[in-house]
Amino acid sequence: MSAIRTMYERLFAVSVAAFLAAWPSEVGAQQLRIGPSDIGGVVTGANGPEAGVWVIAETTGLGTRRYAKIVVTDEQGRYLLPALPSGAQYNLWVRGFGLVDSRRVPAKPGMTLNLSATVAPNARAAAQYYPGSYWWSMLKIPEKGLFPGTGPKGNGMPTALKSQADWMDAIKQNGCGNCHQVGSSIMRSIDHAALGVGEKDTQAAWMARLRMGQSGTAMVAGVNSLMTNDGGLLGRLANWTDRIAAGELPKQKPDRPQGVERNIVVTLWDWSRPTAYLHDLIGTDRRKPTVNGW
Repeated sequence: MSAIRTMYERLFAVSVAAFLAAWPSEVGAQQLRIGPSDIGGVVTGANGPEAGVWVIAETTGLGTRRYAKIVVTDEQGRYLLPALPSGAQYNLWVRGFGLVDSRRVPAKPGMTLNLSATVAPNARAAAQYYPGSYWWSMLKIPEKGLFPGTGPKGNGMPTALKSQADWMDAIKQNGCGNCHQVGSSIMRSIDHAALGVGEKDTQAAWMARLRMGQSGTAMVAGVNSLMTNDGGLLGRLANWTDRIAAGELPKQKPDRPQGVERNIVVTLWDWSRPTAYLHDLIGTDRRKPTVNGW
């Protein structure tokens, strides 16, 4: 699918969302104007319509590993998945903060399909759907007294790092977060046995993990450069995953999308391989790169 077509789909989605928002409250799913390439309906939960939750349509029947389209429900729980490619059956489900993923329901373009949301049974189950940044925020950062760094002959903190903000930049925008969503489920947990390390030696497990892959040497070097006298980044990573394994959760809870945040259509293609290095691609119109949301 071309970038221009993707742009048109997104513009169409914004128009649809604005149109839905203008309808009177008594309009139900049976009155949604669902075209032959659309799927639409209403999402309800235990307390009625679910606003600000994602409806996901996914298929493996279009020649890519996976194809998915995602929209957000309006105040009345209504959704419309527009311009779905024909020739495939889709699985639809609901995801949202305060929920766990609902049962997947098969559907084809042109259908009206009402969906039921599943309330999370407890805070731990709900937190599994938080953005990775909420989990990554649990990493303990160095005390202010370690800055400015005095180098390897001092406290081990690099002299280039003058403040906590510099340290955070070194592991976020210009470090781990430059390539990884570090707070994702696979990154915030660690399999000691799979890494050949004893259950209680999480620092060794993290070092084994860092050595893996094409950038293992660079990642180990980066962690070693932050090996301060208090355990450094390696110790903080181990402490982070140990606390999560013990049941600690993020202190803040994310809000559901509001207002214009709901006016989106996201289209994803999973076309790469498990061992590929750079595996994400986003398209826009090269004539005006900022025309689509970043």
